[in-house]
Amino acid sequence: MAIPTDEEIQADALEELKWNTRVRPNEIEVAVKDGSVTLTGWVDSYLKKIAAEEITYRLQGVKAVVNDIEVHLPEAAERSDADIVAAVLNALRWDAAIPTGTLDVMVNQGWVSLKGEVDHGFQKRAALRVTCRLSGVKGITNLIIVKAHVLPPDLKHQIKRALMRNAETDARNITVEMEDSKVILRGTVRSYAEKQAAEETACWSAPGVTEVDNQIVISPIS
Repeated sequence: MAIPTDEEIQADALEELKWNTRVRPNEIEVAVKDGSVTLTGWVDSYLKKIAAEEITYRLQGVKAVVNDIEVHLPEAAERSDADIVAAVLNALRWDAAIPTGTLDVMVNQGWVSLKGEVDHGFQKRAALRVTCRLSGVKGITNLIIVKAHVLPPDLKHQIKRALMRNAETDARNITVEMEDSKVILRGTVRSYAEKQAAEETACWSAPGVTEVDNQIVISPIS
């Protein structure tokens, strides 16, 4: 498989942003150097900023994305910090993946900070997901900590088997290492989507994992 040039990646990104209804392509500019994409411009919600990043990461040949898109809320979407705090707390309470009452929320001029402890990595991700969808949010700092637990003795083997079961990843070129409760992933995959799938589906759902160091390298011809 030929590695896409920077010009081809840029063209694909612009086309994909135009095609996807979650964003408005005329608001976003794309620059590419050595497979690393920089997104600039402005959007009217934090959700659109994250969507543009997710769309770009899925493209063939993309090795990294720098998201410098600014969030400029329209007047109708402006919310007071107190209103945003209330909305975030309510959204967290309604999400079944997040234990009720375990997280603290602070908001400063539309920027949300999430703090507290959860039992699993996927719960930390869930809190970020529900928050970014709320009106008035301009940015998020996720300071949630995953609690340490007693690790299963064969956790490394379990993670490797989970990677092999996942249809989105080719586990043959991925190695798993453990440092206490931290998982370290190394090896090569063909796309960022595959790299992310290895992290998301195997490690963040594994019992006892508090941190994932994803050092997998993207190599389209691996």
